[in-house]
Amino acid sequence: MTTRRDFVKDAASAMAGAAFVGCDLMPSTQVQAQPAPRRREVVVNGRRVKTVDIHAHCAFPEAMALMGLKVNPQTLVMGAERIRAMDEQGIDVEALSVNAYWYKAEREVATALIKLQNEKLAELCAAQPDRFVAFASVALQYPDLAAEQLEHAVKKLGLRGAGIGGSVSGEELSHAKFHPFWKKAEELGCLVFIHPQANPDFEKRLKGNGGLINVIGNPLETTIALSHLIFEGTLDRFPGLKIRAAHGGGYLPSYAARSDAGCVTFPDRCAAVKLTRKPTEYLRQLYYDSIVFTPEAMRHLVAEVGASQIVMGTDYPFPWTKTSVDHILATPDVSDAERAAMLGDTAAKLLGIKT
Repeated sequence: MTTRRDFVKDAASAMAGAAFVGCDLMPSTQVQAQPAPRRREVVVNGRRVKTVDIHAHCAFPEAMALMGLKVNPQTLVMGAERIRAMDEQGIDVEALSVNAYWYKAEREVATALIKLQNEKLAELCAAQPDRFVAFASVALQYPDLAAEQLEHAVKKLGLRGAGIGGSVSGEELSHAKFHPFWKKAEELGCLVFIHPQANPDFEKRLKGNGGLINVIGNPLETTIALSHLIFEGTLDRFPGLKIRAAHGGGYLPSYAARSDAGCVTFPDRCAAVKLTRKPTEYLRQLYYDSIVFTPEAMRHLVAEVGASQIVMGTDYPFPWTKTSVDHILATPDVSDAERAAMLGDTAAKLLGIKT
């Protein structure tokens, strides 16, 4: 049986096999080789804070090849460039995840792909244990298999949770078929990172100028996924779940009160599943990354869900959040303790990172 210890011997080679790619698995050319900057240290009220970036992408060409996919090796952003970018931005630890591209794979292929990919993630983390942790990949189209993969990844490989899509081949994460996975995640007490992916249902209306499939479609899928988890009773059935949503939770925190009002105005539409709380109250048991772009948006997110539920994300390698540290430092109306929590304290607790 492969264990975390097995990866240490050849850990140095692991960084060379990883591609730091965007949400759509396309390689990034944004980070170019530069002289190594001095590592930025982030201090809040005189205290050095260990910062944690909880939203960053990578991929493994060897695993992608099992589904006939590939990344152009001439344009890969490799480990040295990523460490350089982290140092420059003031990021101490990065939690890596691979966006799900395997939900249509047959069980045998999915089994082999996930095994390879999770072992590669463990190797990469072993190569730089003070800089990287990772979310396991799971074949969620086979929930029983996904539960087994998650347990192996957390207990044997040292991975810190799971990264999953906002839906699984058109099926909502709240569907009863996924209960075995949610039960296992609750049992393990690990964090589950929900990241949106391309949704064919959005493509017709969102095609055209502006990149709307990403700009609107991604936060919309997160909004829908979280809403179903609330209204279908998944969060009541598994109250110990630790779920973190990408991109500030999509649109849900900005318009969540309509969910409460909808059940008051149209009570028959909320009668199929008896919730234990108002819909908005569930928002404060979820976690959200900080990718909301403006100080006012951050202030509002804090007001809606609480600073204790927000963790820093960069969405690396996309360059639109190069200043994630400064974004949190500039958030108005929060205390120094809350600022430190968002920068890294909360994520460190969720991911088992020593501070």
